[in-house]
Amino acid sequence: MSAAGPVRAAGPASTAIGALEKALDGVAFAPDRLAALDRAEAFPADACRTLDDYGLHRYYTPVRHGGLLDDFAESLQLMRAVARRDLTVTIAHGKTFLGAVSVWVGGTDEQAAWLAAEIDRGAIVSWGLTERDHGSDLFAGELTAVEVADGWELNGEKWLINNATRGQLICVLARTRPAGGPRGFSMFLVDKRQLPPDQYRHLPKVATHGIRGADISGIAFHGARVPAAALVGAVGDGLAITLKALQLTRTGCAALSLGAADQGLATAVEFATEQRSTGQRHVRRTLGDAAASLLVAEATSVVASRSIHALTTEMNAVSAITKAFVPSLVHELLEQVSELLGPSATDPGYRDGRFATLWRDHPIVGIFDGSTLVNRNALINQFPKLARSWPDGRPEPWDETGLASATTLTADLPDFDPAQLSLMSRAGCSLVQSLPAAVSELRGQVDRGLLPTPVARVAGELESAARALHRELADFRPSIRDVPATAFALAERYELCFAGAACAQVWLRNAAGPGAPALWHDGLWLRAGLAWVVAKLGGEADAEVYDPVADLVLADHGRGVFSLLPGIGSGNGQSGTENGRFGTGSGQ
Repeated sequence: MSAAGPVRAAGPASTAIGALEKALDGVAFAPDRLAALDRAEAFPADACRTLDDYGLHRYYTPVRHGGLLDDFAESLQLMRAVARRDLTVTIAHGKTFLGAVSVWVGGTDEQAAWLAAEIDRGAIVSWGLTERDHGSDLFAGELTAVEVADGWELNGEKWLINNATRGQLICVLARTRPAGGPRGFSMFLVDKRQLPPDQYRHLPKVATHGIRGADISGIAFHGARVPAAALVGAVGDGLAITLKALQLTRTGCAALSLGAADQGLATAVEFATEQRSTGQRHVRRTLGDAAASLLVAEATSVVASRSIHALTTEMNAVSAITKAFVPSLVHELLEQVSELLGPSATDPGYRDGRFATLWRDHPIVGIFDGSTLVNRNALINQFPKLARSWPDGRPEPWDETGLASATTLTADLPDFDPAQLSLMSRAGCSLVQSLPAAVSELRGQVDRGLLPTPVARVAGELESAARALHRELADFRPSIRDVPATAFALAERYELCFAGAACAQVWLRNAAGPGAPALWHDGLWLRAGLAWVVAKLGGEADAEVYDPVADLVLADHGRGVFSLLPGIGSGNGQSGTENGRFGTGSGQ
């Protein structure tokens, strides 16, 4: 590990992120070099080696097993920092966490300790879930594992697997009961280094439209013998382990989209500055709208990642919401940027083609770990529980302690307990359920002159939209087959209510004290974020708020990442952690 390796620190201003930012300024991440690798469809080995030297792979292993992962919100920001440089590198390197997470969720302490040591030594781990003919339908998987005298024998293929060829280890979902079904699959940690060459072969790298340099390939097993100790969890636990692991990986995908949004917004500001068009009303509104949407995505993602620790039993719903919402939002943001850039958006000569590559690559994030439709369908299945959990006059029908931990960004997080992950959110969704109470608090702050009057209006519109939505959810009857399009529209509205509630709670729990970023002054970012959400819900637009947001974006040009969070960016016309901090209560 290099001298600039990771340093443990709590909170959003973690010095680990600052150290990583310095490492990313090296030659391996130079835009022209990354662009050349993309054109050649070559694996970004030097960039991945830089991340290894920094020690990023140690953040893929929980502290309890010897790694550095004890704060999923910090992990989100670390991966975001890499993603705003290059999505291919982030996806290629970060796959080890996806490959290992099944063991963190369902493995024994001995398995986890062994895998942690391998990752610490630099082993690459991949995740063998999908197959050529079945896509995301895991119940249709044909790769089999049959118990034999000395362990298990694997036969079949896994395809479109990230790092299937470069990885030394692979977690494989295999059919262990011929009839399949919920208990018909098991998970195996396969060490390819221990297999004779005639028992497996790598399938060729697939030429992909985006992330061209990544090792997207496959693996075929031919009578591959693995020891009994390769079984992760019990026989038949494979799908349950997978679904719980996806709650972590789906939430983590938000880091990829946040990084893409950072780069996209920075590109738009630079282009507008170059073209001297920053005074044009349309350009300013576009920049302000895009920046507001980024802040909504950021608040949503940070609360979701902290919920892994604080609201673990609700992650089945929270992860599906986050995975459907954040990549979709960022796709719209990048569309705005592409319209602003015009022909330059697809010009490989403009800024080394960075935006053209980003615009091409980001859509893959929406497909990872279940597409947007798959995640919305997962939320639809929980509509009855979500409808029943709406307050409707009942006092605090949510996890108040967990919600406070998830939304108070300076608070210590409880240790993540994977045993608390559930296949169905037990309490509904505390964040959305708290919305009426949060809106009441915001109105109180407006009455006391702590927030501008427009906040009361947009907050009230958000609450009204949420109440109307829950009435519709109560009338909805889920169906396993033929899910109507209206159900997906309801899911999309629920995501927006979740995002609006995230903005409200982050404001209420993290007041701006003296010296706080300008975005926090007079509730500017809150008003802009709620205005953006309400407009998407069909409410009255408050587009004027985008103008002062655009002023800050332009003032920050070249001085850091535009962000709500001290230590991540500036968002205030002042770069650096020392100029941005949270206070102790916006109502004080």
